[in-house]
Amino acid sequence: MEFVFLAYPSCPELRILSFVGVSLVYGLIITGNILIVVPIHTDARLCTPMYYFLGSLSGIEICYTAVVVPHILTNTLQSEKTITLLGCATQMTFFIALGSADCFLLAVMACDRYVAICHPLQYPLLMTLTLCVHLVVASVVSGLFLSLQLVAFIFSLPFCQTQDIEHFFCDVPPVMHLVCAQSHIHEQAVLVAAILAIAVPFFLITTSYTFIVAAVLKIRSAAGRHRAFSTCSSHLTVVLLQYGCCAFMYLRPSSSYHPKQDQFVSLVYTLGTPLLNPLIYALRNSEMKEAIGRVLTRNCLSQNS
Repeated sequence: MEFVFLAYPSCPELRILSFVGVSLVYGLIITGNILIVVPIHTDARLCTPMYYFLGSLSGIEICYTAVVVPHILTNTLQSEKTITLLGCATQMTFFIALGSADCFLLAVMACDRYVAICHPLQYPLLMTLTLCVHLVVASVVSGLFLSLQLVAFIFSLPFCQTQDIEHFFCDVPPVMHLVCAQSHIHEQAVLVAAILAIAVPFFLITTSYTFIVAAVLKIRSAAGRHRAFSTCSSHLTVVLLQYGCCAFMYLRPSSSYHPKQDQFVSLVYTLGTPLLNPLIYALRNSEMKEAIGRVLTRNCLSQNS
């Protein structure tokens, strides 16, 4: 059994234009996230839990885009845009797993900011490197476990004879639209997985920032308040981008499924968010900008010598 993707352009000129555009964005995503990962792992000034989590987030986003973007590029140029049942299930498994890990890690980063701002004296004792590694691993394992349960459930359902997916890749809403035995139980099962991966982490983030805002408002100096808020502003911007798109796609009834609208939103969180994340963190963080500058300077000097 094979699925056929219908969202790709049929006009040859438009296909080439789409290929060039997606390739350019994908190259910028890989470059931007590598420029975040490398300084964090090579610069001693960035050996803190906040930057360790940021580097892990960029690493996850590199893998996250690698699951679907090369597939999109290949299908853009191919005449037959098909994928096997097993290939579709595998792609969905890793896409949902890494996307969920992304959401869990953003919640971990919010908790890290809460401890740093609300309990600064205990922060070095609580947020050890061992705990940071465990939290990152737990985020990835939890995302994979949740994804395996969801994908196993979806692909155990009977599919209709039409195998046309009105999308660029195997995502949950368009694949669920092909299931013949649609019922409230199936819809609720998918909704429960979405709540665990999106709503629960977002609740933790909201709670953390509620305590953070309360603590920051107690700081008497304006400079202290500005510094506290500046450490959180980049993270909060990324959270709103990520969770906004994910909530729109997955926390809604299947009756509100609109293929064209969903295709656009999927491109935003598949290409747009991973592209904007490094820009947001690099442009709004002076330490990160300086570290990237040092890495680029070292590379230039080594090439010249």
